[in-house]
Amino acid sequence: MRQVVSAVALTVAVVGAMSAPTVAGAQRAADVYKPGALTPFQQFSRDIYKELVEINTGVETGNITTAAKAMAARFKAAGIPEADIFVGGPRPEKHNVVARIRGKGGAGAPKPLLLLAHIDVVEALKADWSPDLDPFVFTERDGYYYGRGTADDKAMASIFVANVFRMKQEGFVPDRDIIIALTADEESGPANGVDWLIKNHKELVDAALVINEGGGGTLRNGKPLFNGVQAAEKITTNFTLRATNKGGHSSVPRDDNAITQLADALARVGRYKFAIKLNDVTRAFFTQTGPLEEPAMGKAMQALVANPANPAAVKVVTADPRYNSMLRTTCVATELKGGHATNALPQLAEANVNCRIYPSETAETVRAELEKAIADTNVKVIIRSQRPSTPASALLPELMDNVTRITGELWGKMPIIPTMSTGATDSRFFRALGVPAFGVSGLFSDPTVDARAHGRDERMAVKSYYEGQEFLYRLTKALSTNVVRQ
Repeated sequence: MRQVVSAVALTVAVVGAMSAPTVAGAQRAADVYKPGALTPFQQFSRDIYKELVEINTGVETGNITTAAKAMAARFKAAGIPEADIFVGGPRPEKHNVVARIRGKGGAGAPKPLLLLAHIDVVEALKADWSPDLDPFVFTERDGYYYGRGTADDKAMASIFVANVFRMKQEGFVPDRDIIIALTADEESGPANGVDWLIKNHKELVDAALVINEGGGGTLRNGKPLFNGVQAAEKITTNFTLRATNKGGHSSVPRDDNAITQLADALARVGRYKFAIKLNDVTRAFFTQTGPLEEPAMGKAMQALVANPANPAAVKVVTADPRYNSMLRTTCVATELKGGHATNALPQLAEANVNCRIYPSETAETVRAELEKAIADTNVKVIIRSQRPSTPASALLPELMDNVTRITGELWGKMPIIPTMSTGATDSRFFRALGVPAFGVSGLFSDPTVDARAHGRDERMAVKSYYEGQEFLYRLTKALSTNVVRQ
């Protein structure tokens, strides 16, 4: 049922204190952020970021509705009418918020631009983080913002919300509607917000183009190397490996022990290498990344693109786990259980194997390949959960031209490289409907030191946050201005 937020009292003195921001098209990244000297608008954005991070929206133990309502209040304070703000979801603690900036409308108005971010996060325990950090306390230290969700995905969510204020304050009226959807359970929860919205309120997120997480800039030695645009992603599938036995007394062991059989099977899965594959997106990625890499790696990338069966090139490129996962299906054991007593032979032993399947493959073909690798009929391979394959999004000129131009304005000329995510994003729901969806953020990070999403001491570089905010502000305006009417 449609639920529109009621009027909420909100202190917005900081907004009133802000002078109307200037659209500084020529401003470079070096001028966007000055350490220790946030602009009023940047301080306001930081406040939203902090508010989101400090609301525990853990997919299992948190409350996503709390964050959705807080952002709905922000949208209302920015001047979006209540009728254009929706809060709702399948469960009381799993609500989403969708807000709309109305465009010029009229006959032939182009379909909306959708800005998408999820506000749930992977679970985090304080005991698992550094002693002086709390995952749900927003902490600034040594040029970084720390906290669960600072990178995945509350940076983009807070930027989208803050940029609404900026556009509204400027009196900006786009040629097309701009939809901002902040959703639940992207992190493998049971009540995915995008799936629910499409099935129950499709009109709220019906768009021509989607901007989402999954892409971003890469730093090397602190300097921007390239800006990535995610146009495809692998398929998440979970398999259960199950060994069963009639059991018995542990004092009389037998060769057919369920735990031993499962352990042997997992060892074979761990050593198994799926075939190397390339698609249009990954071929473009390795072709364009090769010249930016260290000579040995770059040469191997070029050789691999020319011949994916080149063993020497495959050995060099796949030695990097990030590149290896972009070239083949990968499967890894993630959960384990077995046995029922310390003095009894196990009757059941199970493991979850999480596979990230190449888009051209299916869960059934991977299951058959795992069975062949395990080579033990006593270990059953069961498809536990799977997501459908979705096609890559064509690299639209309206997107790529603007990403190239804005990247050049901010950081100077650099490659804009299409990428395929090895993880999963909510873009898959839109690609399945034929709606082009892209991961693009302008948030730069060094994957060798900043790949902490889902893990300990997750963080976002302060400088990158504000530069990414400026990038997304310019991109949003560019993609919603001078749009051809239908």
